[in-house]
Amino acid sequence: MASRPDGDVWNIVDNDVESQHYGRNFKFDFSYISSKEIKDVVKDYVWQNYRVGNKAISTLYKHLNFDLVRFFTFVENENKELSELTNADIDKYVSLLHTTISKRTGKPLGYQSQKKELDAVKGLIYWCQLHRPNDVPATEIFTGNEYIGVNRKLKIDFIPDDVVAQINDALKNEENPYLKYGIIILQSTGMRIGDLLKLRIDCIKQHLISGYTIEWTQHKGHKDKPPMPVRSECVAAIEKLIEITAELRDEADEKDKDTLMIWRVPQGRGTGSVSVITTQTFSQSWFRDFIKRNNIKDANGDYYNLTSHQFRRTLGTDMLSKGTNINVIQQVLGHSDPSVTKRFYADVKDKERAEVFKSVGVIGNINQIQSSAFDNVSEFEWFKANKDKCVAGLCDGYCTKPVTNGNICPRLLKRQKCYTCSRYITTPEYLEAHKQHLANLEKQLEEGAIYGEHYAEHFIPTIEVLKVIIERLEGLQNGN
Repeated sequence: MASRPDGDVWNIVDNDVESQHYGRNFKFDFSYISSKEIKDVVKDYVWQNYRVGNKAISTLYKHLNFDLVRFFTFVENENKELSELTNADIDKYVSLLHTTISKRTGKPLGYQSQKKELDAVKGLIYWCQLHRPNDVPATEIFTGNEYIGVNRKLKIDFIPDDVVAQINDALKNEENPYLKYGIIILQSTGMRIGDLLKLRIDCIKQHLISGYTIEWTQHKGHKDKPPMPVRSECVAAIEKLIEITAELRDEADEKDKDTLMIWRVPQGRGTGSVSVITTQTFSQSWFRDFIKRNNIKDANGDYYNLTSHQFRRTLGTDMLSKGTNINVIQQVLGHSDPSVTKRFYADVKDKERAEVFKSVGVIGNINQIQSSAFDNVSEFEWFKANKDKCVAGLCDGYCTKPVTNGNICPRLLKRQKCYTCSRYITTPEYLEAHKQHLANLEKQLEEGAIYGEHYAEHFIPTIEVLKVIIERLEGLQNGN
């Protein structure tokens, strides 16, 4: 392996044939780091991790050019070297992340964006503690709790059945063949979006006994997926894409000639050239337009926020719900350990439980509530005029329809909690009240354990809904 490059600008070509970015040139520009000491540390971090293959070139590129930029600016403004950082500095940096407005969206940084930037800092510091201990603090400066317990993933992370039905119905008339057949492949295989866009035209093989199997490279784990039985509609989708892209292959780069997802770029960078479809085009632009064009909405009447990864979660969930062994699901999804499958993908579809969570109304500002939350305009106008009087008698939210046909809702008369009612709405101003109520219920549940399961059944449903409410409200507070 060659020695570390000189200068502040490096050009490194990804020569890993198993990489999604094989053949791409990555430009590493260290010139924005003003401190010579920190710049030398970061160069060493990038080069050594690249040299031993500990991190992918694309990951190191993102760290340098995106995830660590704000941190290095912060350190410079604090007039400190890495070795001088303390936990107080990290707290201050986290506070900075909480209050930063994204230049791209004009909104506060989302929770995941904040966490990603702090994780990159942790990765740099921890690597230095092993390889350059004199350049970083000898003591721990992270508490480990900076971004834990907030905005945790809800268990209902699969695509609801009614949304799946809307998607499949819309696909019948979808004119973009790449999107249409790509979604069919994602639904059938649960492969990651990066693997889909690098799928080869020879991925389908006829099974020795009957049917077909599909093979692909799992770029995340740098290994080939063992042959997997595949449905006939997936085979047909791949055959259609091969047919559609046949005439483009002569114009494609040598490394892309056998890639399934190639197209002629219609506009922007590389207009007219033949190249592989990008992740941004497929899973951001196309997905967003597809959802809006076909008016695909969730249970709350909002446009469904579709992501490519949800197809993996839906496949794993469907398999578990049908009684498939967790180890089989692990093999299908390509996880290294079944604990990953259990933790992130295998949540049995419980329709009643899902419906309860869908009905929880959470909004950032009660004054921003839309008329779509009401049955008619008169109800909406009445609520706007009376919401500040707490007419519903709720101590932790609002009721959008306390009176029906002149009769007050019986639940309100009994002053019961209304968390699972579709008319109930809560806002961040009530977050602490929800946390206190949850703590009280959990304490009662713990103290009443001796009374058995029947006693617990009275508390557990409310506890589960409260946890969801708290997670969503915390997400709103963090700009998510």
